[in-house]
Amino acid sequence: MNIAVFMDRDGTINEEVGYINHIDRFKLLPRAIDAIKLINHVGLKAVVVTNQSGPARGYYPEQLINEVHIKLTSILKEKQAYLDGIYYCCHHPHAVEEVYRKVCDCRKPNIGLLIQAARELNIDLKRSYVVGDRYLDIELAHNAGTKGILVLTGYGQGEVRYVGPKQRCKPVFIAKDLLDAVKWIAKDIKK
Repeated sequence: MNIAVFMDRDGTINEEVGYINHIDRFKLLPRAIDAIKLINHVGLKAVVVTNQSGPARGYYPEQLINEVHIKLTSILKEKQAYLDGIYYCCHHPHAVEEVYRKVCDCRKPNIGLLIQAARELNIDLKRSYVVGDRYLDIELAHNAGTKGILVLTGYGQGEVRYVGPKQRCKPVFIAKDLLDAVKWIAKDIKK
């Protein structure tokens, strides 16, 4: 079975700008491409798992999420990097758009997206990692039995300072950014 690095999107791979309600607002973080190339190089699965409630809130159509992911994969391809999968949840329990209004098992920190990816990509969750800029991602890792790594990009610094002390689930590592996290993972898988 495969080992995966499940990455949050906004604040981990690309700049955290609130809601990406226009394609031009999507900008990769400086070392994200190198991080994903390293995941590819060491033979792990590179998988994005992200909550995207913008359509549920009526901010933009779901198609924009797909456009952002096409742009992301295109940029990575130009740099000889790739993602093995992208999984997202548009649901929200208080959505203004009724089609997205529900309590689901795919909205992080629920593990539905990871279960789907594990099934489709033959991933061993117990040997895998979740990397994100929110304690929500660390809770996701805990719920799925993976190792959770918090990055200081995006909301990370504020999360460490203000949210972290109150959390029962702690990261196994706090990384400067996604590349720092992946370097740590590359060493950890050899243990």
